[in-house]
Amino acid sequence: MDQALSSVKRQSRLQERRGSNVALTLDVSSLGNVEPIKNIFTPREITLHVLRTTGRCLSKEELVEEVKSGHSLADEYSKIPPNFVTTEELEVPGHASKDRYKTILPNPQTRVRLKHFENRNNGSNYINANYIKDFEGAEKVYIATQGPMANTVNDFWEMVWQESSPIIVMITKLKEKKEKCILYWPEKEEVYGRFEIRVNSVEEYSEYTIRDLTIKLEDESRSVKHYWYSSWPDHETPHCAQSLLQLVEDVEKTRQALKCKGPVIVHCSAGIGRTGCFIAVSIGCQQLKHKAEVDILRIVCQLRIDRGGMIQTYEQYQFVHQTLSLYAEKLSMEADQ
Repeated sequence: MDQALSSVKRQSRLQERRGSNVALTLDVSSLGNVEPIKNIFTPREITLHVLRTTGRCLSKEELVEEVKSGHSLADEYSKIPPNFVTTEELEVPGHASKDRYKTILPNPQTRVRLKHFENRNNGSNYINANYIKDFEGAEKVYIATQGPMANTVNDFWEMVWQESSPIIVMITKLKEKKEKCILYWPEKEEVYGRFEIRVNSVEEYSEYTIRDLTIKLEDESRSVKHYWYSSWPDHETPHCAQSLLQLVEDVEKTRQALKCKGPVIVHCSAGIGRTGCFIAVSIGCQQLKHKAEVDILRIVCQLRIDRGGMIQTYEQYQFVHQTLSLYAEKLSMEADQ
């Protein structure tokens, strides 16, 4: 009995160290009558249960009214378990040298594995990236990843090729006091590992830049659209929700027009804050369009199942609501015309 209690206490302390706000509560008054103890859930299992069962669906009208009323979402946001991963859970040798931030790691169940290096046993198939589902549960619609580093640029392009990704969305400057992402594309043409990358054209807009790229391996060439939204500060939100909504709509329009349906790759610096906001808004727009309702809380919970820590701050969570409210109003106006 003492051993079982000790096990539960260790699990509770582990959960606290992971930063989760899911409490592990145990009523010990009846333990003496139970032998043996069964179904002691780990903190990870509790976290996943909360993430899988939490949601709050809003109609278009309810979402708009909630944002207009200034309803505080801080309490709701604070109760979402972060679901961060520890090094012990990842179990990939040598991964630390490929992580931009040591505490931001890919969830093992959904992490991208580089198949070209699969037969090597030195962690070379590792990249800090996760597959992300859409609102209907379709697999591998997005990939959330960190900003490439000097020693992971070739891995990044390996992932782009492996996944047949037609679109890359970059939401960070190269530097914000310190390096946030290395420049991983050429001015004109350059070789990265096995691949030749060529910039065919550049279109400058007020909030973002679009590059038309070609990635080539031996005799095969593929087109990739690169969207660079550089006006979004780290850990903050853009000055105007309209610019993010415009980016989301432009990317979705391009995705629908392309024959290649590989996942859209999205990254900022760590691959959880601004990246999470973009993907959450993208998923929310599709849900509003097809269902006339949206469950932003559920979307964020699912994002955190796939990649821990997605949507980094309460302000970002609130901003996602504001941006989707704009889209809901737009849909209502179009329906009235």
